[in-house]
Amino acid sequence: MADTPTTPRTPRDDDAATTASAAPAPRTDPNQLLCPVCWTPFTKVGRQRYCTESCRKTAWTRRHTSAAVITEPVVPQAIRRRDVTIYACPACDTRYHGQQWRPDCNQPCTRVGLGGTCPHCDEPVAITDLINTPPPPDPLT
Repeated sequence: MADTPTTPRTPRDDDAATTASAAPAPRTDPNQLLCPVCWTPFTKVGRQRYCTESCRKTAWTRRHTSAAVITEPVVPQAIRRRDVTIYACPACDTRYHGQQWRPDCNQPCTRVGLGGTCPHCDEPVAITDLINTPPPPDPLT
């Protein structure tokens, strides 16, 4: 048996039968336009771009309105951790607010925790001193 091709070797003369048009039919009148504001079809006269005077004014207003002013959020000034930390001298247990070094002998202090000065006596007080937290339960008992 001889091999016979299933498709013809030469294209058909009728392109309309072999191709499908996916695009919509073109406008027949070149003066027919869609209004860019309200999308209404209208017949163009001269250099007209909008269907009515109100659509032309609406488009001008949209082009010339200033953008909404976006205000930047106000970010508070950063607070250094050292400024809100209570330190204690390991030798004499004197507390200092925001000072890592003992001013008398220039020795480093240990950090107690975050805190501030007491409003009544102006002594440095850590937050952990004010909160009575129970000790964690002993897992062995």
